Amino acid sequence: MCDIRPVTHNIGPIMIQRVLPYEGLLHEVVEHNGVLYIGGIVPEDTTLDMSGQANDVLGQLAQLLKTLGSDLSNVLQVTIYMTSLQEKAEFNAAWKAHFAEAHLPARAAIGVADLGPGVKLEITAIAARQ
Repeated sequence: MCDIRPVTHNIGPIMIQRVLPYEGLLHEVVEHNGVLYIGGIVPEDTTLDMSGQANDVLGQLAQLLKTLGSDLSNVLQVTIYMTSLQEKAEFNAAWKAHFAEAHLPARAAIGVADLGPGVKLEITAIAARQ
Protein backbone atom coordinates (compact mmCIF):
# COMPACT_ATOMS: atom_id res chain seq x y z
CA MET A 1 0.00 0.00 0.00
CA CYS A 2 2.70 2.50 0.97
CA ASP A 3 5.86 3.35 -0.90
CA ILE A 4 7.89 4.93 1.89
CA ARG A 5 10.57 7.30 0.63
CA PRO A 6 11.68 9.39 3.60
CA VAL A 7 13.37 12.74 3.11
CA THR A 8 15.06 14.10 6.23
CA HIS A 9 15.66 17.80 6.86
CA ASN A 10 17.85 18.86 9.74
CA ILE A 11 16.99 22.43 10.77
CA GLY A 12 19.32 23.19 13.67
CA PRO A 13 18.11 21.12 16.63
CA ILE A 14 14.95 20.12 14.76
CA MET A 15 14.90 17.07 12.53
CA ILE A 16 11.86 16.57 10.33
CA GLN A 17 11.36 13.45 8.26
CA ARG A 18 8.93 13.78 5.38
CA VAL A 19 7.43 10.46 4.37
CA LEU A 20 5.17 9.44 1.48
CA PRO A 21 5.32 12.31 -1.01
CA TYR A 22 1.99 12.89 -2.75
CA GLU A 23 1.86 14.38 -6.25
CA GLY A 24 4.47 17.02 -5.40
CA LEU A 25 1.99 19.07 -3.35
CA LEU A 26 2.53 17.75 0.16
CA HIS A 27 3.72 14.80 2.20
CA GLU A 28 1.13 12.35 3.46
CA VAL A 29 3.12 11.89 6.66
CA VAL A 30 5.63 14.13 8.39
CA GLU A 31 7.55 12.83 11.41
CA HIS A 32 9.10 15.05 14.05
CA ASN A 33 10.62 13.76 17.31
CA GLY A 34 8.81 10.43 17.03
CA VAL A 35 5.41 12.02 16.32
CA LEU A 36 3.66 11.22 13.04
CA TYR A 37 1.53 13.95 11.47
CA ILE A 38 -0.78 12.24 9.00
CA GLY A 39 -2.44 14.24 6.23
CA GLY A 40 -5.96 13.71 4.93
CA ILE A 41 -7.11 10.15 4.28
CA VAL A 42 -10.21 9.69 2.14
CA PRO A 43 -12.10 6.50 1.28
CA GLU A 44 -10.89 4.42 -1.64
CA ASP A 45 -14.49 3.41 -2.48
CA THR A 46 -16.73 6.46 -2.61
CA THR A 47 -19.82 4.39 -3.48
CA LEU A 48 -20.03 3.15 0.12
CA ASP A 49 -22.34 4.66 2.74
CA MET A 50 -20.92 6.55 5.75
CA SER A 51 -20.33 3.35 7.73
CA GLY A 52 -18.46 1.75 4.83
CA GLN A 53 -16.40 4.85 4.11
CA ALA A 54 -15.55 5.23 7.80
CA ASN A 55 -14.35 1.61 8.00
CA ASP A 56 -12.38 2.14 4.79
CA VAL A 57 -10.62 5.28 6.07
CA LEU A 58 -9.94 3.93 9.56
CA GLY A 59 -8.62 0.71 8.02
CA GLN A 60 -6.28 2.76 5.81
CA LEU A 61 -5.09 4.66 8.89
CA ALA A 62 -4.42 1.40 10.74
CA GLN A 63 -2.47 -0.01 7.77
CA LEU A 64 -0.46 3.18 7.33
CA LEU A 65 0.47 3.22 11.01
CA LYS A 66 1.50 -0.44 10.86
CA THR A 67 3.72 0.31 7.85
CA LEU A 68 5.32 3.17 9.79
CA GLY A 69 5.95 1.07 12.91
CA SER A 70 2.99 2.17 15.00
CA ASP A 71 -0.69 1.29 15.51
CA LEU A 72 -4.07 2.76 16.44
CA SER A 73 -3.29 2.57 20.17
CA ASN A 74 -0.69 5.31 19.59
CA VAL A 75 -3.05 7.77 17.91
CA LEU A 76 -3.12 10.98 19.93
CA GLN A 77 -5.56 13.14 17.97
CA VAL A 78 -7.90 12.80 14.98
CA THR A 79 -9.81 15.45 13.05
CA ILE A 80 -12.76 14.19 11.02
CA TYR A 81 -14.20 16.28 8.20
CA MET A 82 -17.74 15.15 7.24
CA THR A 83 -20.09 16.36 4.56
CA SER A 84 -23.04 15.44 6.82
CA LEU A 85 -22.81 15.60 10.60
CA GLN A 86 -26.21 13.89 10.63
CA GLU A 87 -24.30 10.70 9.78
CA LYS A 88 -22.09 10.97 12.88
CA ALA A 89 -23.77 7.95 14.54
CA GLU A 90 -22.77 5.74 11.59
CA PHE A 91 -19.23 7.07 11.82
CA ASN A 92 -19.13 6.47 15.59
CA ALA A 93 -20.12 2.81 15.13
CA ALA A 94 -17.11 2.29 12.86
CA TRP A 95 -14.91 4.32 15.23
CA LYS A 96 -15.78 2.02 18.15
CA ALA A 97 -14.87 -1.02 16.05
CA HIS A 98 -11.36 0.36 15.42
CA PHE A 99 -10.38 2.09 18.66
CA ALA A 100 -10.25 0.33 22.04
CA GLU A 101 -11.83 2.38 24.82
CA ALA A 102 -8.54 2.41 26.73
CA HIS A 103 -6.78 4.06 23.75
CA LEU A 104 -9.28 6.63 22.52
CA PRO A 105 -7.57 9.69 21.02
CA ALA A 106 -8.73 13.27 21.32
CA ARG A 107 -10.92 14.08 18.34
CA ALA A 108 -13.01 16.70 16.61
CA ALA A 109 -15.65 16.36 13.89
CA ILE A 110 -16.11 19.27 11.52
CA GLY A 111 -18.91 19.69 8.99
CA VAL A 112 -17.76 20.72 5.51
CA ALA A 113 -19.62 21.49 2.29
CA ASP A 114 -17.62 19.30 -0.12
CA LEU A 115 -14.72 16.83 -0.08
CA GLY A 116 -14.98 15.66 -3.68
CA PRO A 117 -17.38 13.46 -5.65
CA GLY A 118 -18.93 10.83 -3.37
CA VAL A 119 -16.50 11.47 -0.50
CA LYS A 120 -18.36 11.63 2.82
CA LEU A 121 -15.36 12.05 5.12
CA GLU A 122 -11.67 12.77 5.38
CA ILE A 123 -9.50 12.35 8.47
CA THR A 124 -6.17 13.68 9.64
CA ALA A 125 -4.32 12.24 12.61
CA ILE A 126 -1.38 12.71 14.93
CA ALA A 127 0.22 9.57 16.34
CA ALA A 128 3.28 8.56 18.31
CA ARG A 129 5.69 6.15 16.72
CA GLN A 130 6.19 3.09 18.94
